[in-house]
Amino acid sequence: MDLILIGAGGFFGAIARYLIDGWISGSTRVGAFPAGTFVINLSGAFALGLLFALALEKAAIDPRIRGPVMIGFLGAYTTFSTLMLESWRLAEDGSWGLALLNLTLSVVLGMGAVFAGLTVGRAIG
Repeated sequence: MDLILIGAGGFFGAIARYLIDGWISGSTRVGAFPAGTFVINLSGAFALGLLFALALEKAAIDPRIRGPVMIGFLGAYTTFSTLMLESWRLAEDGSWGLALLNLTLSVVLGMGAVFAGLTVGRAIG
């Protein structure tokens, strides 16, 4: 049953990723910079930090939903492989500055988003 629930979480995470990326990409003008993937990775990092603090440090989330949400939903929602491919394509197209900006901001701000999520999660309760 756990595998089915994790798979269902992944199903909804992939749909959320697709919809949010389409919405961001369609509503922002940032040239070749992959803003949708960038926002998805930061929001996913924040959510995972928050849920980690609430689920594992505070036991405030039912253990039965940890897998479907944290592994399934957020695993499908975040986009590390897409981040790598988009950065590679930027570099391959000669946009080395944008590729490095994408990687650097994603890593630095992603760590900040995890920290923020953990901080918020730890402050709750």
